[in-house]
Amino acid sequence: MAKNHMPVAHFGVRPDQVRADCAPPKALDKWQPELHARALADAGADDLPLVVDVMDVIGESWDGYGVTARRVGALLRQAPDRAVVVNINSPGGDVFEGLAIYNLLRGHKGDVTVRVVGLAASAASIIAMAGDRVEIARAGFLMIHNTWVFAVGDRNDLTSVAGQLAAFDEVMADLYAVRSGIDAAEIGKMMDRETWISGRAAIDQGFADDLLAADAIEINETARAEAPRVKNIAKIDAAMARGGMPRSERRQMIKGMTSTPGAADDDMPRAVDAMAALMGSAKKTLAQMENEHGL
Repeated sequence: MAKNHMPVAHFGVRPDQVRADCAPPKALDKWQPELHARALADAGADDLPLVVDVMDVIGESWDGYGVTARRVGALLRQAPDRAVVVNINSPGGDVFEGLAIYNLLRGHKGDVTVRVVGLAASAASIIAMAGDRVEIARAGFLMIHNTWVFAVGDRNDLTSVAGQLAAFDEVMADLYAVRSGIDAAEIGKMMDRETWISGRAAIDQGFADDLLAADAIEINETARAEAPRVKNIAKIDAAMARGGMPRSERRQMIKGMTSTPGAADDDMPRAVDAMAALMGSAKKTLAQMENEHGL
């Protein structure tokens, strides 16, 4: 499907009382950070498409990385007319960043091919909709759901936020509907119940065009060794966000927990012990989140 058939995502501004900067717990559990796209075959530099890797949470993460519209936009500006391959393996994250990245890819002059090599959940599934062509691994998944946020305020604030989120859900439902051909009302029901769509089902339902060849995916051994740590830290970040802690404070705390103590710090708790204690608290919070959302 040519992307000029896909609508621009008009999503307004982020509500003041809302944070949407972490991935849903179930998506983090299913995410396999070690799955990577195999490098494209050698060719002349001018013949190779520009590669954009969406292999992390959407939005700025605790360590200053993550996939942001600012970074994707900088890459696209380097080659405004060049074909682009977008490799996705992400548990999602900030829906507003996801919509902004979708718009950047949709507006790119060159052809855009999306390759879902593992998981495209939540905000990452929105990004996948921007491709002229969408390919997905046989064992890959799309996950679509309603806008998932943390909000703070009294009942009037939260009533206002609920109304604003309904508008964002409509925007996303329209994108999925145009791509798939499924009626937007039915898409809304799929989002209500948080729907996981396997590789073959994604093609059958119109969300993707074809399966990725098996040899297009590889296991990154370095990423596999780091996967438990990466996922645990992301879960800690989500738990603290739900508790109302701003991103800047979460970042500072996690950096302190993951740093290596120096010789002068021998009389202080080791970082690994502090991390274990924080993980215990985070697991309790995540369990409450899962109970509340039926995950």
